[in-house]
Amino acid sequence: MNICVIGTGYVGLVTGTCFADFGVNVSCVDKDAGKIEMLKKGEIPIFEPGLKELVDKNINEKRLTFTTDLSEAIKKSLVIFIAVGTPPKGDGSADLCYIEEVARTIAANLNGYKVIVTKSTVPVGTGKLIEGIIEKEQDGEHKFDVVSNPEFLREGSAVEDFMRPNRVVLGARSEQAIAIMKDLYSPLYLIETPFVITDIETSELIKYASNAFLATKVSFINEVATICERVGADVKMVAKGMGLDNRIGAKFLHAGPGYGGSCFPKDTMAITKIARSHGYSFRIVEAVIEVNREQRERMLEKIKGLAGELPGKQIGILGLAFKPNTDDIRESPAMDIAERLMGEGASIKAYDPAAMDNAGRSMRGQVAFCTDAYEVADGSDALVILTEWNQFRKLDLGRVKKLLKAPKILDLRNVYDPSTMKRMGFEYVCVGRGEKHSELSFAGPLKSPVAKQE
Repeated sequence: MNICVIGTGYVGLVTGTCFADFGVNVSCVDKDAGKIEMLKKGEIPIFEPGLKELVDKNINEKRLTFTTDLSEAIKKSLVIFIAVGTPPKGDGSADLCYIEEVARTIAANLNGYKVIVTKSTVPVGTGKLIEGIIEKEQDGEHKFDVVSNPEFLREGSAVEDFMRPNRVVLGARSEQAIAIMKDLYSPLYLIETPFVITDIETSELIKYASNAFLATKVSFINEVATICERVGADVKMVAKGMGLDNRIGAKFLHAGPGYGGSCFPKDTMAITKIARSHGYSFRIVEAVIEVNREQRERMLEKIKGLAGELPGKQIGILGLAFKPNTDDIRESPAMDIAERLMGEGASIKAYDPAAMDNAGRSMRGQVAFCTDAYEVADGSDALVILTEWNQFRKLDLGRVKKLLKAPKILDLRNVYDPSTMKRMGFEYVCVGRGEKHSELSFAGPLKSPVAKQE
């Protein structure tokens, strides 16, 4: 089977590469000629563990090609994936201009039956919009079907998520299109991946509803963390106790500076706009968005509370990406907090294992990019952990203490144990945990003591 993937951003590149690894012939298309030349050489424009190796393998085995010739790619493909951006407009709704442009190009190049698949996260009704554009603008009377196949890729583990997904969602109006999509995804049947087969509109909403719910878990536990600080409880143990309930689950119950990235901020805004455009206020998600905004304010106040007046202070920042194992700084809480610290007169020393180049192109102000965590600590008035990279979990704290101007650490990802930090002489602030709380464990049910036999 020949397919093409339009757009070589995060979703398009991972999707095309992984389908190629399934044994499919894939043309990845982008109008950015510079990016296409990079990809042909095996140079990956994003940081994603395991992706480069997979790209190299499938280029060498001639199943994966990169091109700027969209017309040719459409004509030779049975299945066409749309994976272009849907950035937010000023009002928070999704901008579909790239989707519409691609739909018109597909219409101009139809030369037979095609399955046109939206991988991009799109508002409900986009499938119908694409159908209308192609029906109106194609020259002939070629048949085609539109399918909604939303992506659920987590940055940092996207290859594994594609190869071993929790589910595959397919929304279509045609049995023929569903059969073709099932054939395309047939390797996943071998590992018994659940498939959700539904209509286009339901499929489109599943992605938004999923991300809105996960964002709700993040904002919920951050609200719980604030209560924990006021009543003297430990949010890590609250989250652990909650997460052991299978109805709740432990994932996304991690207190911190709030969610960021390319999906949650955009998708929560978009689903509230979808609701309002149909005469309904999605109050829970609107509250989630507001809590997330306020959480960054609370984190900024924590930093100022420990570091003191910011003008003239040097603050060390560990982590700039919105999460570990990615170089993505879009809507990153770390970037936002760093920028605001500089805006209030602080100078910044910063280090991130992957996001330094992206941050360097974005950040303006008194910022010095460092080679490691210890260079960041050297001479800083306080050290702030903003992204929970594994290498920040095992710092030589004795060395850090000697390098800091004052032994002050703001652990906004709850990486370290408050009691241990206090014993080492640090002024230590975290999220939702008091000094009296130390790392406890849930190793399993307690065993009843056995009386010693005489």
